[in-house]
Amino acid sequence: MSHPPHLNQGGSNFEGTTVGQRVSLGNKTCYRDNTTHVTYHYYDSGHTRSEDRDLSHEISCRDQEPRGQKRKLEDDHEQVDQNRYHVLLESLRFKQIDARYENIKRAHGKTCKWVLNRPEYLDWLNPDKTEDHHGFLWVKGKPGAGKSTLMKFILSTARTKMKNKVIISFFFNARGETLEKSTVGMYRSLLLQLLERLPRLQRVLNPMLVSGINENQNWSVESLKELFEQAVQSLEDSSLVVFIDALDECNETEIRNMISFFGDLGDLAVSAGVTFQVCFASRHYPYITIARKIDLVLEGQEGHEQDIISYLDSELKIGNNRVANEIRAELKDKASGVFMWVVLVVGILQREHDYGRNHTLKQKLREIPGDLHHLFRDILTRDNENKDGLLLCIQLVLFARKPLRPEQLYFAIRSGEDKTILPWDREEIPESVISKFILSSSKGLAETTKSKREPTVQFIHESVRDFLLKEGSLKDTWPNLNGNLQAESHQRLKQCCFDYTTAYTSILNASAKEIAVVLDKTDESFPFLRYAVQSVLYHANAAQEWGVSQTSFLQMFPLPDWVDLDNVFEKKKVRRHTREASLLYILAEHNLAHLIEVCSSNQSCFLVEKQRYGAPILAALATGSHAAVRELMKAEVKDEPLTSPLHALCDQYSLDRGRRGGIGRDFKYPNGRTLFSYLVEDGDEALVAFSRALGQINTELEERTRDGRTALSLAASAKSSGLVQTLLDVGAVVNTADNRGRTPLFHAAENCDEATVRSLVSKGANIERADKYERTPLSHAIRNSTPSGSMRVLLELLLSHTIIDKPDFRGWTPLMHAAKSSNLDAMRLLIDRGADINQVDNDGYTPLMRAAFGDFTAGTKLLVEQGADINQVDNDGYTPLMRAAVEGLTAAMKLLIEQGADVNLADNSGRTALLSAATEGSTDSMRLLIDQGASVDATDTTNGRTILSYAVESSHQVIVLSLLDLGAPINKACTTGRTPLSYATEPRFENHMVELLLSRGAAVDTPDVNGRTPLSHAATSFSNENVFKLLLDHGAAVDSTDNNGRTPLSYASDFYFRSENVVQLLLDRGAAVVSIDNPFEDE
Repeated sequence: MSHPPHLNQGGSNFEGTTVGQRVSLGNKTCYRDNTTHVTYHYYDSGHTRSEDRDLSHEISCRDQEPRGQKRKLEDDHEQVDQNRYHVLLESLRFKQIDARYENIKRAHGKTCKWVLNRPEYLDWLNPDKTEDHHGFLWVKGKPGAGKSTLMKFILSTARTKMKNKVIISFFFNARGETLEKSTVGMYRSLLLQLLERLPRLQRVLNPMLVSGINENQNWSVESLKELFEQAVQSLEDSSLVVFIDALDECNETEIRNMISFFGDLGDLAVSAGVTFQVCFASRHYPYITIARKIDLVLEGQEGHEQDIISYLDSELKIGNNRVANEIRAELKDKASGVFMWVVLVVGILQREHDYGRNHTLKQKLREIPGDLHHLFRDILTRDNENKDGLLLCIQLVLFARKPLRPEQLYFAIRSGEDKTILPWDREEIPESVISKFILSSSKGLAETTKSKREPTVQFIHESVRDFLLKEGSLKDTWPNLNGNLQAESHQRLKQCCFDYTTAYTSILNASAKEIAVVLDKTDESFPFLRYAVQSVLYHANAAQEWGVSQTSFLQMFPLPDWVDLDNVFEKKKVRRHTREASLLYILAEHNLAHLIEVCSSNQSCFLVEKQRYGAPILAALATGSHAAVRELMKAEVKDEPLTSPLHALCDQYSLDRGRRGGIGRDFKYPNGRTLFSYLVEDGDEALVAFSRALGQINTELEERTRDGRTALSLAASAKSSGLVQTLLDVGAVVNTADNRGRTPLFHAAENCDEATVRSLVSKGANIERADKYERTPLSHAIRNSTPSGSMRVLLELLLSHTIIDKPDFRGWTPLMHAAKSSNLDAMRLLIDRGADINQVDNDGYTPLMRAAFGDFTAGTKLLVEQGADINQVDNDGYTPLMRAAVEGLTAAMKLLIEQGADVNLADNSGRTALLSAATEGSTDSMRLLIDQGASVDATDTTNGRTILSYAVESSHQVIVLSLLDLGAPINKACTTGRTPLSYATEPRFENHMVELLLSRGAAVDTPDVNGRTPLSHAATSFSNENVFKLLLDHGAAVDSTDNNGRTPLSYASDFYFRSENVVQLLLDRGAAVVSIDNPFEDE
C-alpha cells in the first residue's frame, strides 16, 4: 500500500472546527462531529407488567441538528414495544402452516382453466352481485375429484390477477398435526397472513387483551375469531379474499361454527361496504347451510370432464392407436369424475404397458374396481408380500401421534420387523432407499410430503384414510384383526416404541449422565428414538381408551429410565423432570387421563413434588390437561361413598375450556403463593369447591399473594363469574386492594367481564376508586375493550358512578383511552354522556390527537364531526395533522385536511407539518402536503433548516424534485451555514443527490460558519470518489481553506486508510501538498 504524502500540519493539537470534535493532527485521529447521546431513564415500581413502566428518552445532539423529531413516550398502551407485537405475531405461526398447500400437486398444464370462465366464478368476482351471494363461493365435489388441485389453481390465479387485493388462504389437512386440521390453526394462519400483509391492522393485537398469549401457549377459538372480526371490520378501502380448502377434513362441529361466523362476517362486510370474499371447497357431505352463496359442483362440469381427458392424453403414454383411444375413453367413463381414481389407474395401466403387456390393458382396466375404496382394497390384496410390514406401515401412518418423517417411519418399520435397532448409516441407507422402501411398504398409498420445513409421510389422499378407518375394511387382508383397529394399532405402536427404547437402553448400558453425552446427536443416529420416547405413553393411553388394559404395563414401566431419555430430548432445562418424579405427575402433565384411571398409585394429586409445577393437579392445569384434572379429582374420592357431593363436583369440572386459566406453561411452583391461589386463578368453580370440601390444603380466602391479591381478586381476573359469586357468598371481602391499588372490580373491568362486574357492584364494590396510577375501573375497561353490545352495557354500568373525564396520572381521560383503543362505540357512548372532546393530557394531547396518531380514521371523523378543535396544539406545538404527517398516516391526514386543518401552522420549533414530515422522511405525507398547498420555503427555528435541506438528508429524490419545481430555495443555508448541497455529501447518498442539486444550479463553494465548503465536508464524511469528481467538475475550489486553515486534502488525509483514492484524486486535480494551517497554540 502506498503511503500518504507528507503534509506540513505542524503536528499540533487543537479543537476542531465543529463543537465537540477533537482532532489530533499528529496521530491522525478524529472524533466524528455528529455524535448523538441517548440516555434512558426508567421508572419501575417492581412489577413486571409493562403498564407499570414509565420510559422516557432524553436525546441531545451536540450539533443541535437532530436526525429525527423527538418522541414522547406515553403509557405502555399508547406506545407498545414493537417486540411485543412481534411475539404475538409469531405466536400465531406454527411449523406446518403451509404443509398441505405445498404438498398439493400443481394443476396439469391443460387443466382447471375452464373454471375461470364459469358463470359461478364470474358472478363471485362481480361486485354488482355481492348482495346476492355476500361474497361466498363454495366448490363441491366427490372425494378424490380434484377439489384441492382446483383450489390451488384458483388461488394461484388470484394472486397473479388480483394484485390490488389482500389474498390469504388455508388448506385443512386431516393427515397432518392438530393445528393443520382444526379451526384454531385456520384462524391463526389467516390472521397471521392478514396482519403481515396489512401491518396497520396489527393494532387489533391489543397486548392487554391477549396478554396471556405467547409462543408457548395456545390461542382460543373465540379470541382468534374476535381478533379476525376486528381486522375485517378495519379493512376500510382494502379488499380481502379468503380461500379455505378441504372443510371436510376438519371436525364437523368446528366447521359449522366457522361457517356461521364467516356468514356473519359476510353480512357485516356487505352492510359496511367492505370487500370481503371467501371461496370454500369441500365434499358434498357434511351438508352445511349458509344463507347466501354460490355453489360450484364439479360433477357434470364439462370443463372438469375435459380436465380428465387432458390428463389421460398427457400421462397415459400407451400410444394413439384405436385400442389406446378406446382405453382412454373407457377409463374416463369409469372414473365418474373422480380424479384420484384416474391417477391411480393410469399408474397401474402404465406399468402394464411398460412391461410390454399391451394386449392385457383392456382386460386389466375391466378388472380394476370403479369405486375408489374398492380400488384401495384391490391394491392392498393384490399380493401377499410382506403383509406384516404393510400393516405396521399403515398403522404408523394412520395412528402416529404426529406425522412421521421418512427416516422415522423407515426405522420404525425395520425395528418392528427385525426386532433390533441399528444406527443410521447414510451411505448404506441413503434417502433414495428410504423413499423406495416407504413406497413399497405402503403399496403406493403413502408418500413423502413436499413441505419445505419438515417433510413427513402421509397417505396420498384423505380418501385412503377414510377407507382404512371404515369398519371391516382391512379384514380381507388381515383376517386376524378382531375389528377394533384403533385398539390393536395403538397397542402395537406402544409396544413398538417401548421395545425400541428398551433396546436402545440395553445397547447403551450406561448411566444417565453417560446417556446424555451419547444422545447429544441421537436424532441423527437413531431417528425413531425421539418419537418412541415421547409417544410410548401416548399410545398406551389410546390403547386403554379403546379397551386394551394397561394396568400391568404401568406397573412394570421403568419410569426413571424413561425420564432420563425424555430429558435428553427436552431442550429447555426447565421442562425436564427429576428421576424422583411420580408416575401420576407425568401422566397429569401429558393429559393421559385413561392411564390415570388405571394407575394404582395412592398418591394425592395435591401432594407437592420437587418438579416444575409442584403438584400433579397443577401440572395438569398448567398444560391444559383438563381430562387429566377430572380423573385426578375422581381418584381423590374413589373411596368416598357414592352419596358424597364430591363425586358430583368431579362431574361438574368443565372439560370444554374455551379459555385458558391463569396458570400457563411458563409458571413455576412455588412463587410465594398457596396451591389454592393457583386453583382459584384457573377459574373453575367446581375445582375450587372440590378443594375446599376435600380439606387437604390451605384455602384461606384473604391470604394474599406477593403482589397483594386475594382469592377474590384472582377469581375476578379469571372471567369466572360463578366462582366470583361463590367466593362472595362465603364471605370474601369485595374492596380489598392489591399492591397497585386495584380491587377485584378493577380486574373484572380490565377483562371486560360484565357478569363479574355486576356481582361485585351488587356487593358494594367501589366504582369511583382509583388505583395508584389514578385510573378508575372505567378507564381499565375502555383500555382493553372491543366493540360489542355487552361492552356497552358494562360501560354504562361503570359510567353511572364515575366522573366521566377523570384523568389518570398522565392526564389520559376515558375518551382518550377509547380513541387510542379504536373503540368507536365507547367513544360515542362517552361523548353522548358529555365527555370533553378537547381535554388535554399531560403532554397536551387531545382525544383527536390520540385517534389521528393511532390511524383510527373512524374515531378521528367522529371527533371532528362533534366539534373537536382540529388545529389545537400539544405541548410541543404539534397539531393532529403534524403528528399524523410524521407517522405517514395519510388517511388521517386527508380527513383532517378535508375538515379544515391548517397545513402551514408551525410547532414550537418553527416546523410545519411538511417540514416535520421531511425530517422523518415520510414521503407519502410530504407528497400529500405539497399537493394540498403546504409552503415549501419554511424553516425551523431550532436550526434554520429548510424543508429541502431535510428532504435531501432523507434521500427522497422525487420529493426533492417536487420541492425544487415548486420554487424551494436551493442555496438557503441553516444557522450553521450549511446548504442542502453540503448535507447531500453524506456517504449514504452515493452521488445521486449531489448530482441532482448541481444540475439544478446549487452553489458549489458556499462555506458554512466554520468556513467549510461542501467539498470539505465530503472529505470528513467518507463520501465516495464520484461525489468529489462531481463537485470538482462543477468548479469546487480544491484548496479552499476553513477558519482553521485546513483544506479538503488535509481532512481527507486524516482518513487515508479509507480515502486513498480521494487523496489521489485531489492531488491529481491540483491540491497543494503543503498548506498553511492556522493552528492556535496550546496554553
